Amino acid sequence: MKPLLSKTTKPFIIYVLIILVISIPVYYFVVDAIWKGELDDHNITIAEKTAYEFNSLKLSDAELEKSINLWSKIQPGTNIEKVPFNYLKRDSFFTIDKQKIFAAKPEIERYRCMKKVVYINKKPFLFTIETNIEESQETVGAIALITIFFFILILVGLLFLNKKLSTSIWLPFRNTLDQLKTFNLNKQTKIEFGKTDITEFEELNQSLSKLIEHNISAFKTQKEFTENASHELQTPLAILKNKLDILLQNENLTEKQYQIAEEMHRALTRSSRINKNLLLLAKIDNSQFDKTEVFQFDELLLQSLGILQEHFELKNIAVSKNILPDIKVCGNRSLTEVLINNLILNAIRHTPANGSISVKLENSSFEIANSGTEKLDHGLLFKRFSKLSADSSGSGLGLAIINEICKFHQWTISYKFENNQHTFSVTF
Repeated sequence: MKPLLSKTTKPFIIYVLIILVISIPVYYFVVDAIWKGELDDHNITIAEKTAYEFNSLKLSDAELEKSINLWSKIQPGTNIEKVPFNYLKRDSFFTIDKQKIFAAKPEIERYRCMKKVVYINKKPFLFTIETNIEESQETVGAIALITIFFFILILVGLLFLNKKLSTSIWLPFRNTLDQLKTFNLNKQTKIEFGKTDITEFEELNQSLSKLIEHNISAFKTQKEFTENASHELQTPLAILKNKLDILLQNENLTEKQYQIAEEMHRALTRSSRINKNLLLLAKIDNSQFDKTEVFQFDELLLQSLGILQEHFELKNIAVSKNILPDIKVCGNRSLTEVLINNLILNAIRHTPANGSISVKLENSSFEIANSGTEKLDHGLLFKRFSKLSADSSGSGLGLAIINEICKFHQWTISYKFENNQHTFSVTF
């Protein structure tokens, strides 16, 4: 990705470069045309001045002829010859290329020519003059070099000024971006953007403020609803569960009635577990837990493994342990216990019978791996109520709770599937 400044500067530079390339031939034709026009005016002046000087001498015809012959010999590129009346109705201007024979090294050069009829002693003479215009190419070349020099100068100055000005011009945008990067919707804190005199940035800040305020309000309403609903559901769920327990103990129930009551009891137990998990997620999102306690992670891990030993035995799962002693972490003890239990239960749920589970604890990481046959979907891994297996006993919130607990502690959780092993790693 490229910064906005480079995306705007590059087209400008290319545009200026194209204009520069086009301008060089334009310079050539314009300067050449101006040069030819000036030479034509100069040649007319020479012709008229020459005629005036000859007329002012008041020479006889013989003396005039000798003087004209002498003039034509000593003036290279100039010729005066007698012509009849009405020989040339108007002045003629043209350009020729010919070899410069009087130079040390003969070479082909361009000449601007003029044929004009002048009157000397009241007789018509054809005045022909050739003036070298090769210098126009050198002039155009010099203009091109100067133009390129100033283009480079403008380019360097433009890049320098853009770099300097962008620091101050884009400062309000950078400040807004920095505040957005640190914004956390869970904290429900409104961002106060700084004032700026740039209209676009001010409109951006106002729009962002309204959007954030609306999102905070919606998020707060959603969290309050989740928490209140979970709290209010606890009591009726507990009452229903208690009534079902009493009903199941009734000896007068038929087999069919008992099965129906048992199914209701399982569904109610799952609903109660989902309710508790949703309430836990709401409390984590609202930062209602303390995370400054220092405790022994290895003790919690060994305690959970002991409590869940029965689950391992039911599926005949072999458990290998590599747990370093005296591993202390700073966080919330109860949430960490939930994280450990959920990871172990998730491993048990996805381990086939007679499979294996390995638990590893080091100074800065906790890892649990279990045997399996198919990789879990990364896209659904930590989503709430996502089903990663056909097992319907889970609430669909276990991995989501694990992810939220890691975020709360600023830990990192990762998943990989290698050599038919599911591996979840938590880095402290």
